[in-house]
Amino acid sequence: MSDTSSPITVAVTRTVSPDRAREAAAWARAGQDLISNHPGYLGSGWVRPDPHSNEWHMLFRFADAASLAVWENSPERAWWVSTGQGLVEHGDYELRTGIEGWFDEPTSVEVIAPTSVVPPRWKQMVAIFFVFYPLSLAANYGLAPLLGAWPIWARALASVILISPVMTYLALPFITRALRPWLQRPRRTR
Repeated sequence: MSDTSSPITVAVTRTVSPDRAREAAAWARAGQDLISNHPGYLGSGWVRPDPHSNEWHMLFRFADAASLAVWENSPERAWWVSTGQGLVEHGDYELRTGIEGWFDEPTSVEVIAPTSVVPPRWKQMVAIFFVFYPLSLAANYGLAPLLGAWPIWARALASVILISPVMTYLALPFITRALRPWLQRPRRTR
């Protein structure tokens, strides 16, 4: 592989008995949950050519070869792969450095979406508030001496331009990880 700093997609074909598809889907979701916390992880998914197929095509993507290597040599991955013994048979394994790994077209697709708990909107609002308010306050305080003579729309624009990347790439991922048990706690039923 010539460019080890490019995003890299791993395409894996696995064989699963159709009568064990629900177990395999749970196994795949567990793998997605483990991989999602690794640095450099960009996304993953799986498809089947048709609902009765025993062939599953799993894709996962990392920012670079080094990040992929950390995942592939991790104890979490070793444990996860071992839990699939007897459930899935591991087949072809292919590394792709371009975006083509996400866009290869199977004859037909069944996407099995992970069943994640979506927090209620009020919890999402609280998490965003915990990030937005301090960042907004810091930006307004820090920019006031520099941009005090600017019109309000220009000050707001400068603040949004500075805050948005910090919120998107640092603050929101941090707060959602920190609040994950609370955010994903199932609703109580009476």
